Amino acid sequence: MHRRRFTAMAAGALLIGAVMALSSCAANPVSGKQDFMLISEQEEIDMGRKVDASVTREYGLYDDPRLTAYVNDMGRRLGKLSHRPQLDYSVKILDAPVVNAFAAPGGYLFFTRGILATLNSEAELAGVMGHEIGHVTARHSAQQLSKAQVAQIGMIIPQVLGVPILSGLAEIGMGLFFMKYSRDNEREADSLSVEYATRAGYDASQMAGFFETLQRMDPQSDRSGMPAWFATHPSPEDREKAIRAQSQQMQKRMGLTRPKIERGAYLRAIDGLVYGQDPREGYVEGGMYYHPTMRIQFPVPADWKVNDTPTAVQMSSKDKNAVILFTGAPGKSPEEAARGFVSKTKARVLQSQSVRVGGLPAHRLVADVQSRNGTIRTLSYFIQKSDVIYTFGGLSTSRNYPQYESLFENTMNRFAELTDARRINVQPDRVRVRRVAKADTLGNALRALGVPENRVKEISLLNGGEPNEPIPPNTLLKVVERGR
Repeated sequence: MHRRRFTAMAAGALLIGAVMALSSCAANPVSGKQDFMLISEQEEIDMGRKVDASVTREYGLYDDPRLTAYVNDMGRRLGKLSHRPQLDYSVKILDAPVVNAFAAPGGYLFFTRGILATLNSEAELAGVMGHEIGHVTARHSAQQLSKAQVAQIGMIIPQVLGVPILSGLAEIGMGLFFMKYSRDNEREADSLSVEYATRAGYDASQMAGFFETLQRMDPQSDRSGMPAWFATHPSPEDREKAIRAQSQQMQKRMGLTRPKIERGAYLRAIDGLVYGQDPREGYVEGGMYYHPTMRIQFPVPADWKVNDTPTAVQMSSKDKNAVILFTGAPGKSPEEAARGFVSKTKARVLQSQSVRVGGLPAHRLVADVQSRNGTIRTLSYFIQKSDVIYTFGGLSTSRNYPQYESLFENTMNRFAELTDARRINVQPDRVRVRRVAKADTLGNALRALGVPENRVKEISLLNGGEPNEPIPPNTLLKVVERGR
C-alpha cells in the first residue's frame, strides 16, 4: 500500500518535473523580463495561421481589395515600428457588422467592417491597430495559451495521484482568442499602441476619443455570435485619461510637434463600406428567411431567435426547448447525406423515406440520438438543389418533441427556390461620406443631409460626436445610405 502510494507520488513528481523541463523562461520582447512560456515564436506563427483559417472560414472576409490593402498597409507599417518587427503582420477585414478587432499570435490581425465603419480617422485606426499589435508583441495570447496548457497538464496530475477529477480537460481553441484579457494586459496594450502610433507620426490621443464613443454606443454581439469589443477588451479605469497623458509624453519624447489625424483620408477610404447586416448574405423579413446568393427561402417560426452565420442558420425557440439548424451536408444525394448523418451520430432510425420538397428531391428522417443529457429526437430533411445538399435538423428532447413536430414540418416543407427578383436584388446599407458647406451643430448638419430624426443620435455617434456638438464648415461626415 505504501509502495503504491510512493509510486503514484513519484509519478506525479516526474510529471511535474517534465512540465517544468518542457517550459522555458523567454525574454519578453517588450519588457525584457523573463516570462514563463511554453510556446516558441514559430509555434505562435503556426497557431496564428490556424486561427486565421478558422476565423476566415467562420465569419467570412469582406470583399473590398482596395480597403483591405489600405488597412494592411497600416498594419505592416506599425508592425515594423513595433518590438517584434520580424513578424509578417497581416490584417483581415471580417464581413461582420459587430464592432470588434482582435489578434492571434504571430501577427494575425482581424478587423470587422463594423469597427471600420465606427472609426473616424487614420489616427484612430493606428491607435486600435497598435493596441492589437501590442497584444502580439507582449505575447499576451501566448501567455494565456501557456497557462491553459499548464492547466491541462495539471489536471492530469490528480489522475496519476488517484484523486478524482471534477471536470474534463480544458480545450484550447479559437474561443481562447475571444476571452477577456486582463486589465494589466489592456493597460500594456494601450501604452504600446500610444508608442507605435506616435512613432508612425499619428496623434495617439485620438484612440481615447474612440473608446469614449464605444462606451456611449455600447455595441453588442451580432447575429454571427461574434462578441463586441468590450466583451473581449475590458476597459481599465481612467483608460482615456491615461492614453491622453501618455500621448503627450510620447510626442515630447519623440519631438513630434505636428501629429497626424488624417480624418479625410480615412473617410474617403471607407466611403461605400457596407453598414449593418448585409441582406445579400441572408435576411429575415415578414416571417421568411431569404438568401439571395443561394436563391433559397423558408419560413422562420414566430418569436424564434435567428443566428445567421456564414456556415449555418440556427433558429431557437423562445423557451430554448427546441432548435432548427439549417446548413450544408456532405453527399451526392439526399439518401447518401441521410446515411452519413445516421453513421456519424449513431442515431436510432424511427422513420426514413424519400420525399420531394418544393419540387426538389429530398429525404426525410426521424431518429433518436443519444447525448450526455439524454435522448434527443431529431426530424431531418436532406434536400438537393442543383449539386448542393442542404439539411434541416429539428431537435428537441423526446418528451418535448411532439409539441414541436408540426412546427418543424412547416418550416422544412416550405423550403423553396427563391425566384422573386425583388428579394434577390436587395442591396445593403452603406456608409457614404458627404461634405457640409457651413458651420452648424452635428445634428443639424446630419438632418440637412437627409438623416431622419430617429437616427440622428446613432449617426452622430458614428461620426464620433454628439448631436449638439458644433462643427466647422467643409466638414466631412458619414451618413448611412439605405439599401434594399
